[in-house]
Amino acid sequence: MANEAARDMLYKQFVTNNAIDPKLYEKYTVKRGLRNADGTGVTAGLTNICNVHGYVINEGEKSPIPGKLVFRGYNIQDLVANVVKENRFGYEEIVYLLLMGNLPTREELAAFTELIDENRELPHDFFEDMILKAPSRNIMNKMARSILALYSYDENPENRSPEFEMATAISIISKLPNIMVSSYQVKRRVFDGESMIMHPLKKGHSTAEMILSALRPDRKFTEEEAKLLDVMLMLHAEHGGGNNSTFTCRVLTSSGTDPYAAYSAAIGSLKGPKHGGANIKVGEMFDCVKENVHNWEDDGEVADFLRKMLNKEAFDHSGLIYGMGHAVYTLSDPRAVILKENARKLAENTEFEKEFHLLESIERLTPILFAEKKGDVKSMCANVDMYSGLVYRMLGIPDDLFTPLFAVSRMAGWCAHRFEEMVTGKRIIRPAYKSVMKEREYVPIDCR
Repeated sequence: MANEAARDMLYKQFVTNNAIDPKLYEKYTVKRGLRNADGTGVTAGLTNICNVHGYVINEGEKSPIPGKLVFRGYNIQDLVANVVKENRFGYEEIVYLLLMGNLPTREELAAFTELIDENRELPHDFFEDMILKAPSRNIMNKMARSILALYSYDENPENRSPEFEMATAISIISKLPNIMVSSYQVKRRVFDGESMIMHPLKKGHSTAEMILSALRPDRKFTEEEAKLLDVMLMLHAEHGGGNNSTFTCRVLTSSGTDPYAAYSAAIGSLKGPKHGGANIKVGEMFDCVKENVHNWEDDGEVADFLRKMLNKEAFDHSGLIYGMGHAVYTLSDPRAVILKENARKLAENTEFEKEFHLLESIERLTPILFAEKKGDVKSMCANVDMYSGLVYRMLGIPDDLFTPLFAVSRMAGWCAHRFEEMVTGKRIIRPAYKSVMKEREYVPIDCR
């Protein structure tokens, strides 16, 4: 009982002593979440890597526009469209573009793709010592720990030369899909009571092919499936310097720490449900909607349940509809636009077609219901998470790997931003926090 009372006291103090009056943020003009009053981000740096464009400032007011995502000056829609037109895999080209700054020639791309292929194998005994003997229920957690562990297998991990940084980045980008699938297989055996199936890597596979081949028990997949997963990897590879995980990577890099620490921290950030983990939340929310709405084609019934969610009466009682809205995009998220069309094609004439149309209804109804509740007409679009989970499920990818696949793809962007921070940052990132606690006289322990 004494221990229980002590715990209750500690829990109460956790809330009481960490709460700050919201009015003080207004008084001292603190931009919470590094956001301006209109929701735009506080400018914290400059970058040549990516532009995430979703609005324009017109006479001091934010005006919505169709979203654009630009990698090193190239529109993501053009990058994806040309890869699809030429009927080839594109993720490795995106990695090259982000790391090197330019699109590769055919010869450069072939050599780079071969380099990634050569770097996929894990160090000797790494799987046994770091994954098999220390399994985790959460694959993101295991991936972050594995990257930290790679430091111990590096002969000179504190090297900061460009040659070392580039070699380390390529090594981690290459190994992370292998780490992800291996961690998942161990998790299945240890925590799910399922069989653990470990396939040897096949030479010559693209990243998307490698993942499907290693993941599926029979190693079989169609070219259409692999190329759709490849598009998913392309779309998730980079999203500007201000998103939480990339900024995390840049913050750690600015301190002068090693790449393993910086990339591991970025995975920790992406794991959060307000960031990359949102795709898991969309899947959970969608399952809840399917269970509680009897007629998926009835807009009135769908809207009634969405209202319950907005009123914190259903699902996780957060008042959120996951997959809707974005910090930058207003009228549209270009990634969601591309993904939605691919999802439509894949779902057509399959058992997933009704689920696709239900997601469309949620996307269409949410802005109306949000305006109804909030009393405004703020532009709101579906983000990339709205349709990514359905595509993954249609590809037979388990929910456990939705966010890890995001991390596998985004590692390319994190590496590019680490390079830029090392070369141009030159100062440790250290924003200010104003203390609002008044000084107090010390009270002897017997007088408290």
